[in-house]
Amino acid sequence: MTDAPPADQSQTVRPKYIGKKVERFEDPRLLTGRGLYSADIKADRMVHVAFVRSDQAHARIVSVDTDDAAAAPGVIGVFTAADFPELPELSAPSAMKDYHATVCPVIARDVVRYVGEAVAVIVAQDRYLAEDAAALVMVDLDPLGATADPVAALEPDAVALHDNVPGNRVLERVFETGDAPREIAKAQHKVSARFRMRRKAPLAMETRSYVAQYDSGRDQLVLHTSSNTPGVVRDELARLLNIPGNRFQVVSPDVGGSFGGKGSVYPEEAIVAMLARDLERPVKYVSDRLEDLTSTSQAFDEIVEATLAFDKDGTFIALDAEVIGDIGAYSIVPWTAALEPVQVVSFLPGPYRTPHYRGRVCGVCTPKPPTGPYRGVGRPAAVFAMERLVDMAAATLGLEADEIRRRNLVRPEEFPFRIGSGIRWDRSGFLECLEDAASSVDVADFRKRQAEARKKGKWLGIGFGTYAELTGIGSRIAVAPGMPINTGTETASVRVDATGAVTATFATASHGQSLETTLAQIVAEELGVRPSDVTIKQGDTALTPHGTGTYASRSAVIGGGAAIVSTRSLLKRVKDAAGALFDVDPDIVETGDGEIFVPETNHRITFPELAQAVYSDMKALPMEARKPLEAQENFDPYLGTTTAATHVAEVEIDPETLAIRVTRFLVAEDCGRMINPLVVDGQVHGGVVQGIGAALLEELHYDDTGQLLSATLADYLVATAAEVPALNVHHLETELPENPGGFRGMGEGGTIGAPAAIANAISDAVAHLGIEVKELPMTPNKLFRLIAEKQGKD
Repeated sequence: MTDAPPADQSQTVRPKYIGKKVERFEDPRLLTGRGLYSADIKADRMVHVAFVRSDQAHARIVSVDTDDAAAAPGVIGVFTAADFPELPELSAPSAMKDYHATVCPVIARDVVRYVGEAVAVIVAQDRYLAEDAAALVMVDLDPLGATADPVAALEPDAVALHDNVPGNRVLERVFETGDAPREIAKAQHKVSARFRMRRKAPLAMETRSYVAQYDSGRDQLVLHTSSNTPGVVRDELARLLNIPGNRFQVVSPDVGGSFGGKGSVYPEEAIVAMLARDLERPVKYVSDRLEDLTSTSQAFDEIVEATLAFDKDGTFIALDAEVIGDIGAYSIVPWTAALEPVQVVSFLPGPYRTPHYRGRVCGVCTPKPPTGPYRGVGRPAAVFAMERLVDMAAATLGLEADEIRRRNLVRPEEFPFRIGSGIRWDRSGFLECLEDAASSVDVADFRKRQAEARKKGKWLGIGFGTYAELTGIGSRIAVAPGMPINTGTETASVRVDATGAVTATFATASHGQSLETTLAQIVAEELGVRPSDVTIKQGDTALTPHGTGTYASRSAVIGGGAAIVSTRSLLKRVKDAAGALFDVDPDIVETGDGEIFVPETNHRITFPELAQAVYSDMKALPMEARKPLEAQENFDPYLGTTTAATHVAEVEIDPETLAIRVTRFLVAEDCGRMINPLVVDGQVHGGVVQGIGAALLEELHYDDTGQLLSATLADYLVATAAEVPALNVHHLETELPENPGGFRGMGEGGTIGAPAAIANAISDAVAHLGIEVKELPMTPNKLFRLIAEKQGKD
């Protein structure tokens, strides 16, 4: 491992590790195949689970014949809803006005509401036998009709999916500042469009997997899960299954990606826990890729109809938007159906000064899997719509894309700034990111290249995507309105044990963010040891009294903040003990490079030597000085922190095949003080790749009856190295004085800015044809239809 070099012992300044390119501590384990995932767990007498799932989107369950399956080789049991007298139900309540919470049985009881919903569960000696038996279950379904299109689902004659959701409207909400309709009506200039961002899948490399083990002697249940929110899972299932938290442990070992898809509570988790307790045997479930595509929560199914008004100088006056969010069949637990669509209207004004704003959102039930958290949550759709409007406004006035943004971005002297939806931006590099990106790409030079290329029959385009996001959201602003859980705080404990080893414990659960490395860097710098001296423990509900997990770009801000305040408390104890040992004022004691010393003296000991004095050598220190070397503190950023970036994409379109190729991509981002530049680059790169997929490739196609038409990776396309150009990332580190570490979240930004930048670049490339991109992903087929429609009208 590469740590920063130790400081000269004659210096009193400890080595700095924050901002250093420390190699990831996870790599030796994960890159050599020695990680431990839920699917790797084996136990004596373990049984395996397979699910029988509905092949219809909306139907009444007439009967489920399990006789043949029960008699199949190796089958231990076949269970339906009728086999559980008190069948748990998942529900995500909200305090939001006019919100209708849906109820989802962990096994469908009377009605199925999407293709892939579980109607029976097979328990067998191994997964293969369970799958064979599942094929023998005969399910008789009586179709009830389906309205899979979210707009059609709002029509008076649409089929109702839930009796308690009138008109399929799960929620409605309006955000309003000023009088946007009035100002738009009298504005000199305006642009309007209807944008659509199509449904996609999180598609983590590791599918969802769960192993439940029950100890009947102690009446204790342990659930190993691929979730990135073990605390949320523990709290919800403890309530559903009536298990005290001290007898129910949820552990997230290594997790092979989530992107939000593993951040909710799923029926399968409840079922394996129930079965383990009932059968008194370990129960294991690992989903296959088809199940992952049809039963894991999905993302980005939004329609945004918006109008932007502006004056002759390009200054924004008013923004008005109607948003329809397709939330699928059920509200996702615990995030509620409001999570994605409400965030679209919340973030739609973006980083711009827009004095008048009205945003109305409606969440609609359709017979498809629930939408839930996905990297960016609402902001990719919001930024796509807003950034397209901004480019359309620029084209109306003959301005370049960077210039119209320059005229409307919130300026440094205007922070803190509250946008029309009520979101408060603190100081961040809005303009700085734009200027860095614009100077790097040289728009004027690109226009020359673009003109020359068109003469040769090539279509080139450039697009900007500028955004702001809240990260590390504190307790003042819930991730989803009315959500009944605390997502805004984090507790960390840091200790030096009797051997002098340093261990820091968090409620976070890493699923690819390198938290073992970055959190160790923070603790090491604050305490005065090396990062390799620190062990990070996380992802286990038995370690902390409360914690929800890792999501919403919160780990660096909230987890890092908790690490700092806890380590500083521990450092005081270390200095107090060393001061007593050296017989000096604790305030003059310093630490660094794993040693504790008084500058310009011969007082110098190691952490193991101090631990020996505190814990073992009863003669070294008086009783009152032998306090345990540990500390636990809570951190709450309250309002959260603001992150900003500008993405710039260049594309080339083949006029004959209409193939779209991203040829250049640049990101200028402000994530505050970087903990580890290698990790920041990796997160930005990964996010941009997912953003490219959302812009050009990834789409879950459903027909009018709710049948998924792209249920394999031959039909559902993801970005590969062939579709991704070299990525150029520029980092700004704007000071954030209210955060103890100066950190801003940055894990989601790539997916937020990239789709908008690519959509604008495609529009720029085909601007000479009079075509606008209003839907993502934009594929060659869709582009062909746009051109054909335009030529037909002309």
